[in-house]
Amino acid sequence: MSPQATRASSTILEDIKQTRPFRSKAQEAYVTLLRTADESKRVVSRVLESEGVTLQQYNVLRILRGAGDTGLPTLSLAERMIERTPGVTRLIDRMEKKGWVCRERCTEDRRRVWCQITEDGQELLARLDKPIDAVDDVLAGALGPGELDAFVEYLDRIRGHVRASID
Repeated sequence: MSPQATRASSTILEDIKQTRPFRSKAQEAYVTLLRTADESKRVVSRVLESEGVTLQQYNVLRILRGAGDTGLPTLSLAERMIERTPGVTRLIDRMEKKGWVCRERCTEDRRRVWCQITEDGQELLARLDKPIDAVDDVLAGALGPGELDAFVEYLDRIRGHVRASID
């Protein structure tokens, strides 16, 4: 078996070099989910680093690209982020300095600030689209189309259940 094949087929216990079994299957699933998310984020981060972009910055840029020309208020942007961060304003500050986003105060409500992606931000995303698509293909390559649908459904159900239990 090749080293890559061994790596692909390792269990979470092997991967984290844990010799004792997990307390429960739920705990094993949770640790596996966290480890898989971390490794997936590392792969994406490597692609983004070539352009000097962090995962959070990339997430903001994609959200703003999807919002169109009108952009979004900062608070709405924060709610849509994959990884929520209390420092959205500082994140936007850094992105504005790089020329990827611009902000404008709302004329009706001065407390509201609208964010928009700039042309430089659009060009940056355009350069990243193909490499990120290739990463998506690699990450999804372990599952067939039906399995991917079921996987997404399971994750949605888990996320909904977790939200319901803490609300």
